[in-house]
Amino acid sequence: MLGASLWEWVSMSTSVVARDRYGHHAVRRLPSWMRDYLRRVVLADLGCATLGVFAAAQLRFGNNVTGAYVGLSLALPMFWLIALRLAGGYDARFIGTGSDEFRKVMNAAVSLTATIAIFSYATNIEVSRGYLVIALPSVTVLDLGARYVIRKRLHKVRESGRCLLTVVAVGHELAVAGLVTELGRDLYHGMRVAGACVARPGERDEVAGVPVYGGLDDVTAAVKAFGADTVAVLACPEMDGTRLRELAWELEKTGTDLCVSPALLDVAGPRTTIRPTAGLTLLHVDHPQLAGIRLVVKNVFDRCAAGAALIMLAPLMAIVALAIWLHDRGPALFTQVRVGKDGRAFRIYKFRTMVVDAEQRRQELVAAHNGDHVLFKLREDPRVTAIGGHLRRWSIDELPQLFNVFAGDMSLVGPRPALPGEAEKYAEHVRRRLMVKPGLTGLWQVNGRSDLSWEESVRLDLRYVENWSFALDLQILWKTVSALVRRSGAY
Repeated sequence: MLGASLWEWVSMSTSVVARDRYGHHAVRRLPSWMRDYLRRVVLADLGCATLGVFAAAQLRFGNNVTGAYVGLSLALPMFWLIALRLAGGYDARFIGTGSDEFRKVMNAAVSLTATIAIFSYATNIEVSRGYLVIALPSVTVLDLGARYVIRKRLHKVRESGRCLLTVVAVGHELAVAGLVTELGRDLYHGMRVAGACVARPGERDEVAGVPVYGGLDDVTAAVKAFGADTVAVLACPEMDGTRLRELAWELEKTGTDLCVSPALLDVAGPRTTIRPTAGLTLLHVDHPQLAGIRLVVKNVFDRCAAGAALIMLAPLMAIVALAIWLHDRGPALFTQVRVGKDGRAFRIYKFRTMVVDAEQRRQELVAAHNGDHVLFKLREDPRVTAIGGHLRRWSIDELPQLFNVFAGDMSLVGPRPALPGEAEKYAEHVRRRLMVKPGLTGLWQVNGRSDLSWEESVRLDLRYVENWSFALDLQILWKTVSALVRRSGAY
């Protein structure tokens, strides 16, 4: 009976309670794929918790486990589900988002540990610390691994166009087109723009391949027409506070999610704070932290990690250097002047992947292909050698940049290191990317690499500068491994 009630309570995440302005409410069921996903997550959580606690009991007590700890091992998986539910671990809004989902699992682990410790102290009941030290970390690690596998399976399904939330975009045509492009580039985000309501309807029948349903007053009708799960309101002066509030009331009747995109698109959550002032709700934006103890920690981590990587990868780098030299008897390393932090020039090191006279032939290729003189790169560059193509596909040619990181000219994570000719053509706002050290990897590396346009590459670099944190660096390093395996945009 208790298990059934707990399951019902946890499974409340598979529905949304919708209310209208008068307080009347109705339950809106989530899409079937979302309910199935959440059920799989609950079963995985329960299985991981059961395995973790009984493994801890066996490791701590062996065959001498008492009935009390058998009972505790049976109860802890249920407490784990409750802790996850209270921490928002089954919130449908975060399905498929790794960092947010993992953070909630970690919060649940900390909260459950603290609760058990406080309960043990308050009731004077002794609980083996050795048992808990093994059980709760084991459950957490197992659950994080299980959720990672389930999330990756969902991403694979989404690549085929299934298990996506339907979105109606609201705003000006340019903003709607940007959202369509952004969501269409990586379907694993789980959203697909099905229709649009624009500020000036009637001028075009579609925006970026998405049909225009009507104007700003037709949003509710568009939601019904497209069966939308979410309405995304982009920065639009015509959609003022009064109209947005009325739209929220209309969407509240059906439980349709409402997302509002501020004008500061690339400012992350940790830099923003909601502050009520004089009856107004103001969004306070903190300045980015580009100095201080956090920067010291970043520099120390960069140099230590680069030094350790150079020692471990030394045999591989020696083999690669020898292979390049044997291929055409040319130099193994390619050096080039790049622009670093505060506009200071430094010499970057890479394994040579092109013919020896590649730089002399560059201008000919730029003229022949009408290339972008700021950022020029060809998918089929005739200057790339046979062995160089393989090195580029796996980004092995970037390994000598670890010497630049160790020397302090570069960071493990940062903006793309720019050529002097590129930096000279920077607009004033683009020069902000020179406020931090360039990186061996960065947001550009995990979001398309060479497939990105110049504008998109700059936008990602500026987003990194504005929202830098040590946690973001670790997240990008983790995603870089996946990007290298996929080899997308590597040429």
